[in-house]
Amino acid sequence: MAYLDLAQPYAAPVAQRATKAPAAAFTALEWSVIAVAKRDRISSLEEPGPLSRALGSLFGLGRESRLSEPRLETLRRLAVHAWRRGYALPASEVARFLKEGFTMAQAELLVASVTGGKVGQLAWKIAA
Repeated sequence: MAYLDLAQPYAAPVAQRATKAPAAAFTALEWSVIAVAKRDRISSLEEPGPLSRALGSLFGLGRESRLSEPRLETLRRLAVHAWRRGYALPASEVARFLKEGFTMAQAELLVASVTGGKVGQLAWKIAA
């Protein structure tokens, strides 16, 4: 039995269509950054104030979980938001994520993986 794709009547058969974008993926290192971000709080994303730095140096408490590589730190920041807030990501963090060379498909993969797909796409559209 033949199948007629009415949505694209003049397109090539489904098996022969070229994919427009490569599948979203992360490296093993990036997945480990996403996993580690689960234990971080939203407050770890803020710059510590002068009093906080003074007390930290006095009592030997360092800054929380900052990564030295900017690309991985950007991924960690978005992952922390995803772990804590699901699809309700700040637009500034998404823009920073895209500026570092990640794609929107990777952002969607990150949030879907973290939330387990429990939250619908509508919430993603509202937050962006």
